[in-house]
Amino acid sequence: MRVSRSTGYALLAAGYIAKHKEEGIILSQTISKKYKIPLEYLLKLLQQLVRANVLRSKRGPRGGFSMARTPSKVSMLEIIEAVDGPMTSRLDLTELAPREKFSKKTEQAYDKAITQARNVFKKTKLSDLLGK
Repeated sequence: MRVSRSTGYALLAAGYIAKHKEEGIILSQTISKKYKIPLEYLLKLLQQLVRANVLRSKRGPRGGFSMARTPSKVSMLEIIEAVDGPMTSRLDLTELAPREKFSKKTEQAYDKAITQARNVFKKTKLSDLLGK
């Protein structure tokens, strides 16, 4: 399992917005400069978080982003899957070597690891990561 750089950026951005939620609308340019994320790339990620109902966006001269829900209601898994898509547990080894016990046992171990990772990410809320 690998979490993409895009997901890392999305976690940073969501964390920044959650940490500064009292300030209201947060400009994407502020986040871009703070973490040295290319603005156009960041905007694409922020829109994915808007579609996943993690963030809200406001257009116009006073536009920007804010939390759609409280940070205690947003899981790490939601952010990861908003950017990278569903965490799957498919190795397809049994299709390659259907008669090998090794392939079946390897897939079972992999499935278990993915399930545990999903559970950890699902239980970990954005508020847990803020260090308040």
